[in-house]
Amino acid sequence: MSEPARQYSSHESGRPAPGPLRDWLAAMKAHTPAAAEKPAARPEAPRAAEPQPSWAPRLVPPNASQTERNPAERPLAEPARAPAEAEDVSELMAENLMLKAKLRVETDRYAQLQAMLAQEIRDLRAHVQEEMSALDSVREERDLWRARAEALAQPLFQKR
Repeated sequence: MSEPARQYSSHESGRPAPGPLRDWLAAMKAHTPAAAEKPAARPEAPRAAEPQPSWAPRLVPPNASQTERNPAERPLAEPARAPAEAEDVSELMAENLMLKAKLRVETDRYAQLQAMLAQEIRDLRAHVQEEMSALDSVREERDLWRARAEALAQPLFQKR
């Protein structure tokens, strides 16, 4: 796997910028024999000015020849795919790899966040327990002083 495929986008919301993915795909296509016959790739426009649409999975329509045939009737060796179809599949595979890597990163972040929250909850529970024990000791001291005051005041209210 080449270097750009392992890099992750710096922004969190929306679909990741396709720049590194397209660079990686262009490098992949440059090493295939069909790349010499193709016209140059479309020029990249600056993406900073464009608003990022919300992410949605890309749907690829099935081939009519594959949907019409019964899977049992398919020949053992399929003829070579058209270059455009192979490019589309390679783009989908590359996008899938990028999304899986991003999912792994997000899963790791989620696990770290859960661990941090669990530790914060433990610390908070320990702090509350300390405060409750301090409050209990204050209550014990208050009860002791109340009992002493009642004992000292008891002779004042007895009948003579």
